[in-house]
Amino acid sequence: MIRRLRYFFGVFLFALCFTAFAQDFSISGQVLDPNNSPIEFANVVILTEIDGDYFKGTSTDTKGFFNLSGLSEATLYIKISYIGFEEFQQKIDLTGDLDLQIIQLKAIPENLDEVTVISKKPTLTRKPDRLIFNVENTALIEGSTLGVLKSTPGIIVSEGGITIKSSPATVFINNRRVQLNSDELIQLLESSSANSIKSIEVITNPSASYDADSGAVINIIMSRNLVAGYRGSGFTNYTQGVFPRYNVGTSHYFKNDKVNVNVNYTYTSKKINRDQDDRVNFFDTSDEIDQIWKSNVNRNTWSETHNLNLNFDYYLDDKNTLSLTSTGLYLPYFKYQIRNNTNIFDENLVFDSRFTADNLSRDNKYNIGTDIIFRHDFDNSANLTFNAHYTIYDYDRTQNVHTSNFDINNMFLNATEFNTIANQNTDIITGKVDYSLPINETSNFDAGLKYSNINTDSDITRFDIIGGTEILDANNSDVFKYDEKVFAAYSNFTKSWDKWDLNVGLRVEQSNIEGESATLSATNTQDYFNWFPNASLSHQIFENISIYGNYKRSITRPSYTNLNPFTFFINENTVVLGNPNLVPTYIDHIVLGTNFLENFTVEAYYKNFDGDILELPRQNNVTNIIAFTPTNLDKKVEFGFDFIFQKYITNNYFLYAVTSFYNSSEEMNFGEGFVEQDQWSNYSVLYNNFSFLEDQSLNASLTLTWVGKNLQQFQKIENRLVTELSISKSIFKKKGVISLTVEDIFNLQDFETTTDYLNQSNSSFVDSDNRFIKLGFRYKFGNTKLSTNERATSAEERDRLKDMQ
Repeated sequence: MIRRLRYFFGVFLFALCFTAFAQDFSISGQVLDPNNSPIEFANVVILTEIDGDYFKGTSTDTKGFFNLSGLSEATLYIKISYIGFEEFQQKIDLTGDLDLQIIQLKAIPENLDEVTVISKKPTLTRKPDRLIFNVENTALIEGSTLGVLKSTPGIIVSEGGITIKSSPATVFINNRRVQLNSDELIQLLESSSANSIKSIEVITNPSASYDADSGAVINIIMSRNLVAGYRGSGFTNYTQGVFPRYNVGTSHYFKNDKVNVNVNYTYTSKKINRDQDDRVNFFDTSDEIDQIWKSNVNRNTWSETHNLNLNFDYYLDDKNTLSLTSTGLYLPYFKYQIRNNTNIFDENLVFDSRFTADNLSRDNKYNIGTDIIFRHDFDNSANLTFNAHYTIYDYDRTQNVHTSNFDINNMFLNATEFNTIANQNTDIITGKVDYSLPINETSNFDAGLKYSNINTDSDITRFDIIGGTEILDANNSDVFKYDEKVFAAYSNFTKSWDKWDLNVGLRVEQSNIEGESATLSATNTQDYFNWFPNASLSHQIFENISIYGNYKRSITRPSYTNLNPFTFFINENTVVLGNPNLVPTYIDHIVLGTNFLENFTVEAYYKNFDGDILELPRQNNVTNIIAFTPTNLDKKVEFGFDFIFQKYITNNYFLYAVTSFYNSSEEMNFGEGFVEQDQWSNYSVLYNNFSFLEDQSLNASLTLTWVGKNLQQFQKIENRLVTELSISKSIFKKKGVISLTVEDIFNLQDFETTTDYLNQSNSSFVDSDNRFIKLGFRYKFGNTKLSTNERATSAEERDRLKDMQ
């Protein structure tokens, strides 16, 4: 008690002294490491001469500078500290403004034989627009980046991609968008070490500085490098599902006072299996069942992929940095084989006939995206960044489809065969400039401009094989050219005061689009201007109770392939059609929530989709063809309630639980009738993380995700249970890590879909290759304390690159 009274009395006298004289002096300087590199976020505090108690403090900026103002003449102590360095302390007789110039911290000598490093526990920080999962120096970083995402509250990683609950997530690394399709993205994150991750930001209400189509964002924050030298690692994973698959990779990083270089390479070889049982009820003109088709479809995919990522930073001087980032994907071998056996019955399930349809496709592609970035830092901590981006994407596919027909006695009748050659070439050029201005310690202003231009040339040629001779099918051959230009501008303002936090922003975009089909002799032109506001507001009512609200308007543009009018034949009776008349989807998202008692969160949300784009399977009861066609819905609405709990049950056991009850409704006028469907669903996650041993080098996590019956694309998707158990152990003085992962423990991840409206009646059961065991090993060498400058290419337009069906 006496100690506390003395503390407050000392601070009071010190403050009174400063107030009385009120000269408003300042202390400034720059903090560097032994290699003359700036140290960001170093703690700088002023201590009173009486008892050496804390009086005022700040932290260094990205260039290591600090400034403490509002001081008066007095004798005091300044203390500067940062993890891994010896503490700097100095007595000062302040009589005016004081510039300490450069303070160079000394590194603490390493002695791995005498020092035991104990990992910290991951922590959760909730802000109005995001949840921050801090994992730096925790056991989680001893695995892959994908493993950390799977452990992050609110993120679901599945075969279909990465989502935040039911919404597809856009992934950023250090605020730069990762421009790969879903499969490529998961492969990249799975092969990337998590050793340099500082935190994961789950952003449910991205600010206006993010592209307008960023509805929900995962931002992976990498730790900044502090020490010069070299660091490297190598890893390999072996996965046994239906078939074995494996990947190997290596990462290398070098830094000195002028240059940062980071190179990553990964090779992946895999064979993926998928089985599917389909049933289609075809109707006659009286809407009575005429035929029943039952199909068994087996899909096998072989692929070999090379991924290469390069990051290069050159520090021109203290205020100017030039950077180069390039991500390359090369797919030299891809084989896609479909074996289809369809039995045809009458309305009483009496066998009538059957056919087999085999599809063999071979693809190759490369996808290279490069950014050149220049950043200038001003004296007032503002910064200006210029970014130029270029993507070249080339995709080719050759396909052979062979169909054999059999009669009621299972005797061969006839066969048909055709080949297709398809190509897609895309060039993306973007340029943007961003300005960030810290107004004061509690507010910030951002603004920027962006221009993007996308050109896509696609063509498809079909040859029917008759008597062993290829004959051109002009009706199913076409050339499609697509040109898109988007001009964007944004401003964003953040402010914190007392118990309030505010974030408001506005983004505007002008889009000019033109698509031209040679065969159809048709040109589709779209020109539109849109506003995309966003706002977040939170208030701390009491110490353990806060409320918040968010609003965001975003856009989802159709992929270039969906706009392509081509017809891709899976077989003679199953096709994928493009739709050049698609228009963007506009999404309005509102959230109201409260945090209370530290561990509990309750949210209510509402999402309205104007023209949601869905790839609907539509059966033609006259031609017996199933066509998957992207379509703009008339209306789609989703609303629900989320209940979240998170807590460290013990020092070594972290529990995160969420359950969400939500309703989805879809409406569409198909020309032959109006359809409205809705479905209440439940989505629940139970995540458990355990640490064992004194140094927490043995870790395990168990995740159970329940996805209740839900509505998607006018299809009812039945219940699913997704499970994953992961175990990792650090070895070789934490330079090596072995890991074991078991996915789909209870074999309940496969799902059934049902379509039943108007004259549409079909169902499918999908058995995916998602039950597997994976064994991995990673080894670090060089200076393992180094953090990298790893990041990804930026242009958001790359995200709509989509492979041919």
